[in-house]
Amino acid sequence: IVGPSNSLAHAAALAIANNLGKDYNPLLIYGGTGLGKTHLLHCIGNEVLRKNPERRVRYETSDRFITEFISSIKQEKIHAFRQKYEKLDLLLLDDIQFFSNKEQTQEIFFHIFNALHEKQKHIVMSSDMVPQKIDGLQERIKSRLNWGLVVDIQAPKLETKMAILQKKSESLGISLDDD
Repeated sequence: IVGPSNSLAHAAALAIANNLGKDYNPLLIYGGTGLGKTHLLHCIGNEVLRKNPERRVRYETSDRFITEFISSIKQEKIHAFRQKYEKLDLLLLDDIQFFSNKEQTQEIFFHIFNALHEKQKHIVMSSDMVPQKIDGLQERIKSRLNWGLVVDIQAPKLETKMAILQKKSESLGISLDDD
């Protein structure tokens, strides 16, 4: 459901799904918990794959990215880790604020970001705040996150909440009146 609280993020998500690698690269969606950031990331990925099943799309939480990176260090497979991400057409990375104060993770992400961006591959991320307010995030990463579009999602107003509930109830076969 699109409303005033998420219309810009929704429009950017559609533009990316329809024109991968071109518009709003990178895209950073930020806002509070439970407002639909992760939902939009998944929608972008699903729509890209629906239109082009051969595209290489990966959704990753920052926690899993960090854990996998640490494992690659232990196993001396950093090059393979980096290659795995650099061959993508679309990287969807959730909750980048968790990269805060993780210097080696930020270093590898910086190189992956640059490689993808140079090849006009798309990067979409979410965060709970704007990059400038993420303490412990390197300035060069903050700068790159601002290369594209940074857009927020606000809490929906009553009418949008009602539309969400109505759509969900319809999908479940439940009839709800406006009261």
